[in-house]
Amino acid sequence: MTALTLSTAAVPGLRADAIVIGVAKGAASRSGSLVVAPGAEDLDKAYDGRLAGVLETLGASGAEGEVTKLPAPAGFKAPLVVAVGLGDRPEKDAAYDTEALRAAAGVAARALAGSKKAAFALPLADADAVGAVAEGVLLGAYSFDAYKGNGNGSEARKNGKAPLAEAALLGGKPRDKAYKAAVERAVAVSEELNRARDLINTPPNDLNPEAFAAIAQAAAKEHGIKVQVLDEKALVKGGYGGILGVGAGSASGPRLVKLSYTSSKAKRHLAFVGKGITYDSGGISLKPAGHNETMKCDMSGAAAVFAAVVAAARLGLEVNVTGWLALAENMPSGSATRPGDVLRMYSGKTVEVLNTDAEGRLVLADALWAASQEKPDAIVDVATLTGAMMLALGNRTFGIMANDDAFRSAVHEAAEQVGEPAWPMPLPDHLRKGMDSATADIANMGERMGGGLVAGLFLREFVGEGITWAHLDIAGPAFNEGGPFGYTPKGGTGSAVRTLVRLAELASDGELG
Repeated sequence: MTALTLSTAAVPGLRADAIVIGVAKGAASRSGSLVVAPGAEDLDKAYDGRLAGVLETLGASGAEGEVTKLPAPAGFKAPLVVAVGLGDRPEKDAAYDTEALRAAAGVAARALAGSKKAAFALPLADADAVGAVAEGVLLGAYSFDAYKGNGNGSEARKNGKAPLAEAALLGGKPRDKAYKAAVERAVAVSEELNRARDLINTPPNDLNPEAFAAIAQAAAKEHGIKVQVLDEKALVKGGYGGILGVGAGSASGPRLVKLSYTSSKAKRHLAFVGKGITYDSGGISLKPAGHNETMKCDMSGAAAVFAAVVAAARLGLEVNVTGWLALAENMPSGSATRPGDVLRMYSGKTVEVLNTDAEGRLVLADALWAASQEKPDAIVDVATLTGAMMLALGNRTFGIMANDDAFRSAVHEAAEQVGEPAWPMPLPDHLRKGMDSATADIANMGERMGGGLVAGLFLREFVGEGITWAHLDIAGPAFNEGGPFGYTPKGGTGSAVRTLVRLAELASDGELG
């Protein structure tokens, strides 16, 4: 991953491949004008105060995601200036928005792929800004090259597309404890988020439930996290009918992985539950053509939970965090669960399976009940659960449902704090009736309209009584099939990792109700 340093070096004498600066849209009273953001004063001076005008001549507008390149002026060691848009200029004396800084740093880092070193002269008003830029660089520079060339990314390097090797954050005080802590946090969270991206992008022939469990075991050992893996025999013995039913058609057996990070100073216990369908064919209810190609991403929820637990351990948060990874491969075969079958879940409830492509809620139901037995203060599950949520909120926003309005608001606020688009969604009780079954306690399908909410209502049935719970449906933002933007790459995104980490931090600080 890109190496980060804090530096107070003067911009002209810094040896680097490029200098990154920020530009913003001017005030409404000066429509069309461009503003050079703080951090680029030496450059502006070298252009006799005309840097904004030069950039405007080159077409720069200051819009978010915009990149404008120009030669550095005489006397500068770096040969290139990269101006990246920050969006609207903040009000007088206000700091630049941290998400705008994060996105700008990500865009610049991606634009500088193949470079050895870049100096980021963006506005760093405080430690929060430092952390945002650091995160943006590390997430924006991400590249998944494991399957190119000889398998170690050599082909990408050969083509000059290796990730930016080093980034110096100018104006970041190397000896300032808050600044150093912000960078250390950014490194821990970004490394684990990028690990989640790697897992999501790994082809399903190399990442089945057993392989995913082995990766989790190795990481747990490295970071002092307790791990327990239930294989097929243990799942049968325990009565985990949901996980077993979904994995019944695959040659690769299912797993339930429990990761436990504990702190001696913890006063709160959070449980995170992740859907981990390493490949989803739809089972007997086979997906139509054109819907299978990206289904390696159906374990994004488990990847997010895994990454968040490890990040909490690396940050030494004063909270107990338990992660549950419900892992299975959903395949059609002679042994697969059929529409009309009835499964007895870990909770003892029976479920009539009306559609085997509604499998995520089945593995989550078992894991939610298992998590409930430990009586945590709150449970948050994360899943690429429904296409209906994508229809409702699009490809960049995840939905939040909960059995407690205050907790739903807290989760939404945490997502906003870290820059993850999310939106609170209801759980209308009248939709529950659609899942009534004449054969079993409940069916895994209900009304078609409001399908994302129906799935949330199904999950609520498997949360222990009196336990606060939230459900994040990340079906939209988990996998980016379009072009990269901000610090988000094409492919696996690591959606919800930062929200989960933020919730753990709030609990650690005693700020989560």
